[in-house]
Parts: sequence; C-alpha cells; structure tokens
Amino acid sequence: MRILLTGAGGQLGQDLVAAFQHQNEARQTGKRSDILALSREQLDVSSRDRVYSVCHDYEPDVIIHPAAWTKVDECESNPEKAYAINACGTKYFSDMAKTLGAYMLYVSTDYVFDGRKPSPYVEWDTPNPLSVYGKSKLAGEQAMASVPFHAIIRTSWVAGYGGANMVKTVMKLLAERESLQFVEDQIGSPTFTADLADKILEITSARLTGTFHVTNSGVTSWYEFASEIATLLGYGKEKVLPVKTADLFPPRPAPRPENSVLDNMALRIEGLRLLPDWRESLAGLVHRLRD
Repeated sequence: MRILLTGAGGQLGQDLVAAFQHQNEARQTGKRSDILALSREQLDVSSRDRVYSVCHDYEPDVIIHPAAWTKVDECESNPEKAYAINACGTKYFSDMAKTLGAYMLYVSTDYVFDGRKPSPYVEWDTPNPLSVYGKSKLAGEQAMASVPFHAIIRTSWVAGYGGANMVKTVMKLLAERESLQFVEDQIGSPTFTADLADKILEITSARLTGTFHVTNSGVTSWYEFASEIATLLGYGKEKVLPVKTADLFPPRPAPRPENSVLDNMALRIEGLRLLPDWRESLAGLVHRLRD
C-alpha cells in the first residue's frame, strides 16, 4: 500500500509519520506500507500542477491531507491565500483521489461551526463558519464530496511535541511573566497529536468513510487549560487570571467560536475507542517538553 501524506513537517504530520513507522515495524515485511511524507517546503499544496504531478508519479492508494494554513488571524487578512491552500489545495487532492481510485482522509476543524450552540456539536450539525479560516476549511470539506471513499476528521485545540502550539506558548509565557490572562468564556476539547495520529491510522486502516469528530475526552476553557499547565509546572493556578473575550484589547481580527466542543458521536457509533482525557495527555506532553 502506498500512502501520500501532506503537511509532514507540521505537528500532526510528524506524529502521523511516527505512527505509520511504528505500524510498519510491527508488521511482517510483505504487509508494510510505503509512505511518501511531504512537508510544506517539499510540496506547495496550492499548486495544482505540483499536486497532480506528485500524485501521478506516486499513484497513492491512500491520501492523508492534514496540510493547511492554520494561522487564523492571518487568514482573515489574506483570504485568497487561505482559500488557495485550504480549499483549492484540498480540491486538487480530491480530484486525484477520484482519478486514481484512492481513499482520502482530510483533516478539518471546529472552526466550521459558529460556536453558538449551547451543547457539543455532533457530526451532523450544520456548519456555519464565522472566520475566513473556517470558511476555507469548510470549502475543503465540500471538495471531498467527489471522492467515493473518503473520511473527514474534524478536530480542535491541537497541540503536539513538534511545531508551535498553545502548550508551548503557555509554558514560555509562564517562565517570562508574573501573571497571564486567558479567556474563560471560550470552551473546547484539547486534542493531542500523538493520540489523533493513532486514531487517523485506525480510521485509515479500516477505510472508514464519513465525517468524524476526533478530540481528546473532556471539556475545558482556555483559562482552565492554561491553569492546568501552570499547575503541572509547579507555578500554581493563581499565576493565570481569567478574562472575558470582550475585554481583550486589541480584539483579534478573526472571531473565535465560544463553543468548540465536538461530540465524538460517530466514533461511538462505529464502536471505536475514544481518545484519553485531555488532562492525561497534557501531562505527558508537558513532561516531554520540559525534559
């Protein structure tokens, strides 16, 4: 089996490469997969010619596409780039998946929802993105409709050992400042890339189709999340102060969903194990980053 992975240099991409390598090591030689893992520098996903050329040359059986432009505020000021990467880039891969008869998995986001629902979002809720980033990622989801065998993975608040993320930011700020402020009125379910990568591998290996919400278990706010990191590092929760989104100054260019909680209903229906509680995985990540 030949697997084409985009975004291999990102935090999720790095853990996906590791997950597939571990799977290959556990298998007999004849059952191992060939993986072409391409970083942003190696493949510009917004270039139709490059995407088509790579897919024609490699002829993958599986395309896993987490590559995206995820800088939410920058997307707001440069929508053309956001759509070129997140929407058109996904369409180019979906075109090739259809042509080659390949299975394709696309990684999407909680930002496809407006965050106004009072309860967690299930896979069948109607998207209503507020930001350019969310709209461009939803356009990527819509491009997947042409692929006969595909899966869409929506996730949220992603953090991992590689790449930039909120865990690393909070750890850095805790070491530099007397106190920090984080919003208490935005809630979600943190997702850790090592856990997410294993679930993507499981879904891909089983060739499951449809839309899946995949996050770590449990719900928190950004204030509680940062407070937990402070506690794990021995600072104490009092170093992190709560603030309302409306009180942030200057306000961020892109609106954030107040409620980013994704109910993993489709995983439960399929009988798949849910990811561990976010506190458990956060503790493991902080331990790795601290060492």
